[in-house]
Amino acid sequence: MANRVAVLETTKGTIKFELYEDLAPITATNFIDIAETGHYNGLTFHRYVAKFVIQGGDPTGTGTGDYKDPATGRKKTIPLEVTPKLKHGEKGAVAMARSQDPNSASCQFYITLDRADFLDMNYAVFGRVTEGIENVLQLREGDRMTKVSIVTPEGA
Repeated sequence: MANRVAVLETTKGTIKFELYEDLAPITATNFIDIAETGHYNGLTFHRYVAKFVIQGGDPTGTGTGDYKDPATGRKKTIPLEVTPKLKHGEKGAVAMARSQDPNSASCQFYITLDRADFLDMNYAVFGRVTEGIENVLQLREGDRMTKVSIVTPEGA
């Protein structure tokens, strides 16, 4: 089965990234499940570091928020899922943000704007931008995700 694709409609244009369901199933499924609730729609990118990352997904917009399960009200986190097969490498890697606790990833994610090899095996890469990298590079703190959807690639 082909990996699904995340489509981010942003204030700077559309971004598509392949979700590595085959190599990072826990992390990719977490992102898919949260996206399908509509959680990301309307949220801002709250962190921009030139030539490093653009980060979003925090419901508070502060960098300290987590996803809370609507049914239970409890914070949802996932364990760190890394593999040498998934590297930050060139710009366009999509990975989960977390606190100092390696098993604290929730809903916040980042997209690399340049090489970030030093993050390999410490942060879970779960996707890579396949279309719209020029839009990623235009994003800044305060820009929004107007809609995030998950699609099956054509021909799959």
